[in-house]
Amino acid sequence: MSDPVEIRTQEGPVAELRLNRPEKKNAVTLDMLDALLAACARLAQEPGLRAVVLSGAGGDFSAGMDTAVLMGFAGNLDAVKAEMLASRNGANRFQAPAKALADLPVPVIAAIDGVCFGAGMQLALAADFRIAAPAARLSIMEAKWGLIPDMGISLSLPRLMPADRAKALIMTARVMTGEEALDERLVTRLADDPHAAATAFAQELAGQSPDAVRAAKRLVDTLWSNRSDEGLRLEAELQAALLGAADQVETVMARMQGRAPDYG
Repeated sequence: MSDPVEIRTQEGPVAELRLNRPEKKNAVTLDMLDALLAACARLAQEPGLRAVVLSGAGGDFSAGMDTAVLMGFAGNLDAVKAEMLASRNGANRFQAPAKALADLPVPVIAAIDGVCFGAGMQLALAADFRIAAPAARLSIMEAKWGLIPDMGISLSLPRLMPADRAKALIMTARVMTGEEALDERLVTRLADDPHAAATAFAQELAGQSPDAVRAAKRLVDTLWSNRSDEGLRLEAELQAALLGAADQVETVMARMQGRAPDYG
């Protein structure tokens, strides 16, 4: 069985971090989240590392949280909510990988092709840069299931876009092309081959003074940051209140049955 996350170290100071469930469009599982957190811990200690390329295997970045995981939550809501409200270093199990990506001391460049939905989108947003294919499809998709994004989006979205646009994307779960996501400022630039472009950019950054690049990342993250444990805690508290409530259950049932939801 393949590892859900792979670290590929090329010749030189650039590492590739790859989500590796191509048969499921790299849908996120709890094992993948744990593996991603461990991979980030390893990369943070990697001597000589100067940049990381984050991608998905098989032509898709990530289809979001695996529906089997979501369905599994239904049978154990109290335990899931308790895990959401538990935190270590300010983040819970679901938020910790995005926080770890953002906390890497070197630039992280996400290469986005295929789909980038929900949990996958929040991981991509944790990167310093996002290079997307024009025809890629991206969405903050949690509203599709009657939920909110709760995997670290409070660390990333406030510094990328105005509040009104963020509300519209979160509330509607609109699916955007790469070109539309560029207009919304969710991606840095477009490329027909995002992985090649991300790798080339990583090599360019690796050619700069490593101390200066790390200092620049720290400077900009500090100046532009809205990062706080309070934001992560609010994500968890709001999501725990939504999960399993009547409206959320009706949203899921309506979607599974192919009908319009009835919220009474």
